[in-house]
Amino acid sequence: MKSKAKKRGISRCPKLLDTKIYKTGQTRGADDDVIYQNRVSRTSTVLIPYDRWPNCANTPNGELNFENGFIVIISPETYFCNDNIDQELKSSGLHLGINTLVFYETRTDWNKYNPEIMGWTAAQSRREPLGGQYVARVPATTSVENGGKIIRGFNTTSSKGAGIRLYEYASSEMISNCRLQLEFFYWCCFDSENTSIENGMSADDIRQRKEYIQSECQKFDLLDRHKLIEARIINQDGLTICPLCLEKLSSRGFFSRLEQAEGRKVSDLTVTQINLFHIEELKYGVYNHRPYNLGWGHHHCNVVVKDSGITETIEWMYRVVKVNIDNGYFTPENKSS
Repeated sequence: MKSKAKKRGISRCPKLLDTKIYKTGQTRGADDDVIYQNRVSRTSTVLIPYDRWPNCANTPNGELNFENGFIVIISPETYFCNDNIDQELKSSGLHLGINTLVFYETRTDWNKYNPEIMGWTAAQSRREPLGGQYVARVPATTSVENGGKIIRGFNTTSSKGAGIRLYEYASSEMISNCRLQLEFFYWCCFDSENTSIENGMSADDIRQRKEYIQSECQKFDLLDRHKLIEARIINQDGLTICPLCLEKLSSRGFFSRLEQAEGRKVSDLTVTQINLFHIEELKYGVYNHRPYNLGWGHHHCNVVVKDSGITETIEWMYRVVKVNIDNGYFTPENKSS
């Protein structure tokens, strides 16, 4: 059952926080030179590489379908070098131009299997039928004549990008529950009430909002303390922590812009000190945008972890520190002295 993030008579949390939580239901940024959509809902059409079909084609949590469908993308070499490819696709329920597209990424493939010479049409629709047989995102090069970038398909103002990365997908229900849980973590910050007052909420607004969020989280089984501690999202005292460094988070970090290095300042920077943190990284084969796998963490800790995952990052950090100690470049602080 899908939860409702707003209830009549219950004040919303501060606007900047509300926006930050809302954006967790969107995908990462993407520019016009890639096939992916830019900051759209995680329920959008998913793109599934053919070499990962059917192992990665299952929808999460037993759902019958992806909410906005899927498109399988296949490389030109795989498509044109296999005499039985159409039969293989058909046996998997795939059909070129219906739910499958040939995806051109290199100039070599474009020149060797030029779709325009074959009379193919670039696809523009994310719904069946797709309106074409291919999509292209070939970067520019100065090493050949007429080496400009080749952008074909899903490149109009109203239809930029073919879809989202498969592992970024989440259902509407999952997104809603994640947002509830993420707001609960904000209220678990040790100074959240004072920060909320500083950002326009009254004490009564805060009390009602906290009660409402806790009630909604209980309704959807989002408050399992053991799971939250095990996932490094809260500590034993029930306070929100950064999943990497385990430091207690100040709620002021949700509203404070990231400090910029001297000489590299950007006037329109909107990155705050605290960011969304996936405990287990997003990757093919699993759907990790889900409750109990999302927390809040320091921006710099998040950058360090990136797509490697926390365990792998800590192992790497340990090796880095150890080799610096062993070679005399770093001496740990002697806390007993």
